[in-house]
Amino acid sequence: MQSAIVLGGGMVGVGAALHLQRRGWAVTLVDRREPGRETSYGNAGMIQAEAVRPYPMPRDLSTLLKIATGRTNDVRYSLSSLHRHIEPLLRYWWHSAPKRHREAIVGWARLIGDATSEHDILIREAHADNLIRRAGYRALYRDAAALEQSIKDAEQDQREFGVNFRVLSGSELTKAEPILRDDLPGAIHWLDTWTVSDPGALVTAYAELFARLGGRIVLGDAQSLQQTTSGWSVDTDQGRIDAAHAVVTLGPWSPDLLYKFGYRIPLVRKRGYHMHYSGGASLDLPLVDKGGGYAMGPMAKGIRITTGAELTGPDALATPVQLASAEASARELIDLGKRVEPDPWFGTRPCTPDMLPVLGQAPRHPGLWMNFGHGHQGFTLGPATGRLLAEIMSGETPSIDPAPYRPERF
Repeated sequence: MQSAIVLGGGMVGVGAALHLQRRGWAVTLVDRREPGRETSYGNAGMIQAEAVRPYPMPRDLSTLLKIATGRTNDVRYSLSSLHRHIEPLLRYWWHSAPKRHREAIVGWARLIGDATSEHDILIREAHADNLIRRAGYRALYRDAAALEQSIKDAEQDQREFGVNFRVLSGSELTKAEPILRDDLPGAIHWLDTWTVSDPGALVTAYAELFARLGGRIVLGDAQSLQQTTSGWSVDTDQGRIDAAHAVVTLGPWSPDLLYKFGYRIPLVRKRGYHMHYSGGASLDLPLVDKGGGYAMGPMAKGIRITTGAELTGPDALATPVQLASAEASARELIDLGKRVEPDPWFGTRPCTPDMLPVLGQAPRHPGLWMNFGHGHQGFTLGPATGRLLAEIMSGETPSIDPAPYRPERF
């Protein structure tokens, strides 16, 4: 029987562990905390079937100036830590040129196309349907011109990738969400996306399925990973564990571990914040406020606001400027109620400069595998990339061409 250690208990790691397990592998899942407590816990709670275009870096001068001068809430940066981000940002800018972004879209859309179907299998096996709603979400626009352009983009995505949407006028939006103010231009209702009332609980449900089927979950230190004569070992609270293969699914921490093995994989690390609110109005479906640069959706703990991207140091203290701006914008739209937590949650999204995940075997280390760099969509894509990785590791014909994601491209 083939054996593997999967390092990282987020959606990507749990997805990989489950797919290896169903192919007969003996799998141990190792993390420093219980599964689903890091980045997978803190997202906007959407399995995004419509997200066929990875986020490019803006290249027009007006948008870059807005970011540089702090006049947009989508992206903020800390000047003192900007030097950490310069090299990956320059690569990101280069890959965001129209022709290269087009190449990224092709590789990205293939993965997105499998996202909901792969989740669907696990949702049913994990008995997690109570966490899922299959009714889409709404992208709300405050500017009529921005709405018109987004409708054109949506029509293109529908023609090319088959995504489904419905345009709502301002009055139709108010009818759908009566708590909203009634003077907005309208919204796009993306119909194929699924929403999750507790993202951390969904990862936990998948992890419990893995354990129920005989998988082993232990607490351990990924940085203790060592190559051995027979494969790989890692130190855990249950002692040293050995396996023939090791899979690095540590999200933004993956390059730090791989560095000691001689790999230099660049990431644009984007920090995001969230906060819950209760005692106010209740939303029907999640809303993404395109003008405000944030998402808000109904969750188990209340309405969760999730921010865009902050470029800061890995150990920097919370600077919830974006959250404060998002909260003020949301209060213009609905009665939010009061904050549930005393302090905001924050986590880091691992974004590669070419906008595609790193997936495949380490070029110089047999039995060492990588699966990270999913950007804003690790929660969406974990089961899909987990299946692709397990197919490659098991010697099967991959369901899609893995070439665009190979680690040696860096």
